[in-house]
Amino acid sequence: MPVNNLIGTQLDLGQLQSCLNQLTIVRDILLNYSENLTPEERQRYGSINEQNKLLVSKVMDYNRTEPSLSSPDVNWANFEQSWASRVGFAQLETMCHTIIEICSDPRILHDYYLYQNALVDYDYSKYKANSTQGGAGFSTKVEDIKQLFPNPSGHNSTPAGE
Repeated sequence: MPVNNLIGTQLDLGQLQSCLNQLTIVRDILLNYSENLTPEERQRYGSINEQNKLLVSKVMDYNRTEPSLSSPDVNWANFEQSWASRVGFAQLETMCHTIIEICSDPRILHDYYLYQNALVDYDYSKYKANSTQGGAGFSTKVEDIKQLFPNPSGHNSTPAGE
C-alpha cells in the first residue's frame, strides 16, 4: 500500500473552534477600521512604492529631529498617528500572511491524502463493479464518480486505468 498520509498530526476540533473564535474577535475589531475601497479607489490610491516610503520616513525623521524645518501646513500629530497606524496594519498583515502559510501547508497535505485515498476507493469501486461479486451500487458509484475526471479528448471515454 502506498504511503499517502504525510500528515504529522490532525487538527484538534476544540483548538480549531478556539482559533476561529479568536480570529472572529480580531476581524470584528478590525471592521471598525475597514474602508472598503472600490477597485477604482484601490487603483487610484494604490500603494506607495519603496522609494516613496523612504521619502515619508525621511520627512517624519526631520519632523522629529528638527521640527523647525517642517511645514506648518501639515498636521504633524495626525501624521504621527497615521504612521503608527500604518505600521500596525503592516504588522497585522505580516501576521495574517504567516497564519495563512501555517494553515496552507497542512491543508495541502490533507488535500493530497484525501485525493489519493479517494483514488484508491474509486479503483476499488471499479474492481467491485466489474467483478461477479459486485453489485449495481458499485456500478452506479463508478458512473457517478467517472464524470469528475477530465476528458481532454472530448469523447465519452473512461478515465485512465479503466
